[in-house]
Amino acid sequence: MTPPPHRSLLDPGAWAIRPVALAALVLLSACSVAPVQPPSPSVPLTTAFAHGVPAAGAAQTPDGAWWAGYGDPVLTALIDEALAANQDVAIALQRVAQARAGSDAQGSRLWPTVGLQGSASRSESGLPEPVKQGQPDTRALRVGVDVAWEIDLAGGVRAARDAAQADAAAATAGVDGARLLVASEVARQYFVLRSAEEQLRIVQALAATQRETANRVGSRQREGEASAFDLDRAGAEAEALDAQVPPLRMLAGVSQTRLAVLLGRNPSSRIVDDSAAFVWPTARDIGTGQPSDLLRRRPDLIAAEARVAAETLRGAEARAQWWPKLFLSALFGREDLRLNALDLAPVHFSNVALAFAAPIFNAGRIDAGIRVQSARADEALLAWQKAVLVAVQEVESSLLVRTEEAERAAALSRTVDHRRRSLQRAQSLQREGQIDLLVLLDVQRSVLASELALSDSRLQQVLADVQLYKALGGGFAPAGAVTTSLARTPQ
Repeated sequence: MTPPPHRSLLDPGAWAIRPVALAALVLLSACSVAPVQPPSPSVPLTTAFAHGVPAAGAAQTPDGAWWAGYGDPVLTALIDEALAANQDVAIALQRVAQARAGSDAQGSRLWPTVGLQGSASRSESGLPEPVKQGQPDTRALRVGVDVAWEIDLAGGVRAARDAAQADAAAATAGVDGARLLVASEVARQYFVLRSAEEQLRIVQALAATQRETANRVGSRQREGEASAFDLDRAGAEAEALDAQVPPLRMLAGVSQTRLAVLLGRNPSSRIVDDSAAFVWPTARDIGTGQPSDLLRRRPDLIAAEARVAAETLRGAEARAQWWPKLFLSALFGREDLRLNALDLAPVHFSNVALAFAAPIFNAGRIDAGIRVQSARADEALLAWQKAVLVAVQEVESSLLVRTEEAERAAALSRTVDHRRRSLQRAQSLQREGQIDLLVLLDVQRSVLASELALSDSRLQQVLADVQLYKALGGGFAPAGAVTTSLARTPQ
């Protein structure tokens, strides 16, 4: 037998015998989704931060473990433990698993659904044999493969899949955001705890000095060299200092419980032991990069941009509802049939159907869905634009606080040195009777106020560093320490 001549797809006559190929080509050409363009900030970003000082030689790469640069092994161990055990990070990871499963579910709609079906039936009429020729007893065994496919003619299913993938990307960025938040909050609570411990030592040391002063005044009062007023005044100053101890202990205790929660431990347990050897870290040169770098470094901005893409793609999915839908179904199988006592040969069967559906009238339901999704996309875009402005503002604020607190700490350090020398002279003069008690108490109060202010300034500068790393999305690798030191002055 002579085979039929080869016919090219370009031959018009070939389409008459290949309608399925024609339909497949048309459908494949229509199943495309336009790529989503990245959004643009509502306000143009500058090329540099207003309060940032360009760091010579600063590495322009994200510094993942930025907390290790503080050189505090206790802090490093706390953050490493928190990143492994924190519940917020675990919750964020579960959200990623949910989003990825949803993406897989949406992607599966692009593929045919294949199922297996089978049936067994038996029928006996109970009629005499001569009559059974007209109504025979039957036994049928039927097995088949069922194929169903919704052909993505307008690309709506593909848009839904891409939107789900964008949701998964946002959830993944959420994990990075949770880790950054946990690391920065552990660092913040740790430094607050150390500051409370330092201030507690300052107050307790000065309170002990005040009690010694009160005891000396009591001895002089018994000898008639001091009045009862002087004794009461000295005792009141000592009691006033003792009254500052409970709030500082409360602050330290609250920080301990917050650290416990961040680390996934029992809040009743003590997390960090008191350390008089703690030294405030030196200020480091933190490279900031350009404001536009935040768009690719901050997890919250990355997640917000992914949500913009997801809502935009769902808008394409909503608009695809106006397009016709094609459904392809097919059933292929085999059936074994027995009539009375006669076994028939196995019978192969098939059923192929192509269904078509197009909307004509739905009382505005599709248009309403398109408007709803368009508003959601606009909302996501506005949220992203606001997040960009807030991100730049957080960096600028942190840079400003670092600069001003460095100057404040330097001035307070000089003030503490002067007032400590003044206190030593005042104590000597008061013992010799050259000045009265009120002058000595005033000098002691000034020393306390300046030391507490210096401790607070050191805390605020370190917290500004932590906030800057958080605002930068992890920060750049430091180029090295600067000369300004925040180390505690020896007592």
